[in-house]
Amino acid sequence: MSRVTLAQWQMLAAVVDHGGFARAAEAVHKSPSTLNHAVHKLEQQLGVKVLEPVGRQVRLTDAGELLLRRARQLIESAEALEDVAGRLSEGLEAEVVLSIDQIFPNDALAVALSRFSAAYPYVRVQLHETVLNGGIEMLYDGRADIAISGLAAQGFLGEPLVTIRFVAVAHHGHELHGLERQLDLRDLQRHRQMVVRDSALRQSMDAGWLKAEQRWTVSHLETSIDMVRRGLGFAWLPETRIYDDLESGVLRPLPLAAGGVREVPMQLIFRDRDRAGPATLAMAQALKEAVASECADRI
Repeated sequence: MSRVTLAQWQMLAAVVDHGGFARAAEAVHKSPSTLNHAVHKLEQQLGVKVLEPVGRQVRLTDAGELLLRRARQLIESAEALEDVAGRLSEGLEAEVVLSIDQIFPNDALAVALSRFSAAYPYVRVQLHETVLNGGIEMLYDGRADIAISGLAAQGFLGEPLVTIRFVAVAHHGHELHGLERQLDLRDLQRHRQMVVRDSALRQSMDAGWLKAEQRWTVSHLETSIDMVRRGLGFAWLPETRIYDDLESGVLRPLPLAAGGVREVPMQLIFRDRDRAGPATLAMAQALKEAVASECADRI
């Protein structure tokens, strides 16, 4: 059990911050004698001198500087703990769980999480990056507070968030571009397609054209993008995730007669909006605002 109380450390910090006992007493609404006694007792308990007189004022000793520096961490932690307790007593959740499809724009996600963290620094966030039915399955199982998905969730009402354009692309040096003509699906059948595996455990599904004779199935969208960049296959990829590659010419859209572009409207879906706490609602608002600010010129 600690011999020195948090209050003693707080009073020592007040004396140092205000340059003496008299000013500190006014600031913390205690008498100078109370502060003097607290600091003197702290020194006795630790067996270390923490303050020394300098004229009519006091200053920290070398040992006092070291101890107070560490003590300030305790003081800040205690204040943070009280803030968390206060927010919990007002109904604030301790954690928000998100299931967000991997096709959701990274820039918008980063901005949303940053803004949310600034407003709710002590609320934990669990982010599950899902594919296809994976996010919907988390909703059904009650494992996510919010899901962002391009699929409908039976029994849930979603609200439109953003529409993602998928473009059929390949590396600029890929054989398909070497044909130098308009392509059809028969051309694609003879080349490798990159596909991202559904992350659902029970009701997985395939999405997109899947009739290529060769097909590589990966677990993460970034792996698929990397493979296509390396010229190892073609894929339908979210335009927002390959914007720079398209601008630089590393990736080029396949000149398909039809089906080269498809759109996926994504929805934000609450597990239970009526019971959503303030942090969950704030997270949803942050996601909406981030889409508006980050995706307007790229979608």
